[in-house]
Amino acid sequence: MKIRVVLADDHSVVRDGIKAAIEWTDTDIRVVGEASNGREVLSMAQKSPADVYVLDISMPVLNGIETTGQLKQLVPDSKALILSMHDSLAFVEKALQAGADGYIVKQCPTEEILHAIREVHAGNAYLSPRAARYVIQGFLHKTEHSRKGKSFIQLTRKEKQILQLLAEGKTSKQAAHNLGISVNTVHVHANNIMQKLNIHNRADLVRFALREGVIQI
Repeated sequence: MKIRVVLADDHSVVRDGIKAAIEWTDTDIRVVGEASNGREVLSMAQKSPADVYVLDISMPVLNGIETTGQLKQLVPDSKALILSMHDSLAFVEKALQAGADGYIVKQCPTEEILHAIREVHAGNAYLSPRAARYVIQGFLHKTEHSRKGKSFIQLTRKEKQILQLLAEGKTSKQAAHNLGISVNTVHVHANNIMQKLNIHNRADLVRFALREGVIQI
């Protein structure tokens, strides 16, 4: 039986490239769905779960890390493989903490992506060599960045979602519409975020989101 894969990236050229590589060079992997954001991934998972989800880390609406956390709750047996432009310790740690089964960088060869899909489907963890190096360093040295990240962990799942939307430039009304909640509820969560992070304006909120990998330029 083929490994059923969902590709999620807000750049169609990336999805097309991976899909073409799978179709041209592989026989045991099949792309059964494509998505441009995390919310679409979760909707697909509810209707017809796949085996492996290849998730871009910086998708709009719901990024790859948040999608991974919710996907694991929705379909515990699913495998999440994070695809990222970045191999820094901060990004890798957040992905693994969210429950990701693997982490690969977009610069890697197509063969590595296929290998990673097979590995996580088999129940193994997979890290690209560059990402693995930072994980090892993280165990040996407690970095300043990871200490700063503790404040992000204090946020609830809903607060993290609102943080991403506001940092992306969405208004409170737009955030409320995206999440299916009232504008007043968004304001309450936003105030809680500000208090927990000791941040008092939108500019600092954006800077925090960039530093923690919630959004990317």
